[in-house]
Amino acid sequence: AKCQCKVVSRERTNCGYPGISAAECKKIGCCFNASVPSVPWCYNPKPKKVKKVCPSDPYHRINCGHPGIKPWECTRKGCCFRAHPAGVPWCFYHRNVEE
Repeated sequence: AKCQCKVVSRERTNCGYPGISAAECKKIGCCFNASVPSVPWCYNPKPKKVKKVCPSDPYHRINCGHPGIKPWECTRKGCCFRAHPAGVPWCFYHRNVEE
């Protein structure tokens, strides 16, 4: 993503080799910007940011507990807890979503 390539020039870490083309740099998953002299032009992108969310669709929940699990037991395991609707797990895993 473009936002991952917005790295301050002094914080760029080299990702290519001397003379690498923009196309080759991008092909190996790196960022390319030749507008600033004396810093790497082919550099590593910022890591993707992810956050954990509780899935909103109850029919896509992946069970994280056992029948009769208490809400505090579920959250202590690091999982989501919603005691509705019937017939789906009430204690279930988070989903990782890119920000």
